[in-house]
Amino acid sequence: MSQIFFDNWETLFRTLIIGVLAYVSLVMLLRISGRRTLSKMNAFDMVVTVALGSTLATILLNRDVALAEGVLAFALLIGMQYLVTWSSVRMPWVRKIVTGEPALLVYEGKLLPSALKRARVTEDEIHSAVRSAGRQTFEQIKAVVLETDGSFSVVQHENAQATSSLQGIVIPGKGKLGGSDLH
Repeated sequence: MSQIFFDNWETLFRTLIIGVLAYVSLVMLLRISGRRTLSKMNAFDMVVTVALGSTLATILLNRDVALAEGVLAFALLIGMQYLVTWSSVRMPWVRKIVTGEPALLVYEGKLLPSALKRARVTEDEIHSAVRSAGRQTFEQIKAVVLETDGSFSVVQHENAQATSSLQGIVIPGKGKLGGSDLH
């Protein structure tokens, strides 16, 4: 019964030392890997983050896992994440697999019901995004886009001479927006 609350000083000391060293190693590896590892998360980034947390917990609590093995696991996960993000910047097909595509939910002030259903987004969430952008009505906006990281972008009507940020977004049933579709 006493092992439920306290086993021995050796296990506490091991957890303390390994925890500090594993944490420092993880922070150093994340800093080396660059800002992209710590940016807003898409599904792939979230999986890597959860795996890093699970690895840290395993290193801390499993006596059969040496610190060197844990640091190697950190390096492997971060290295794979770096390789995938490097590839996704250079190869559009990799980017599409890893991050998906943004979804147009409102266009020209009109809700797109089929897009809302596919994205599992409610009208209330759209209204909230529009309010957060400082707009009162849908007519004041060009579009609402569900980004690949789960955030909403509210695009206001732009100057006819400007390049639109909606270029390449797919309108359900119509295809991708191009330069002439945006004004």
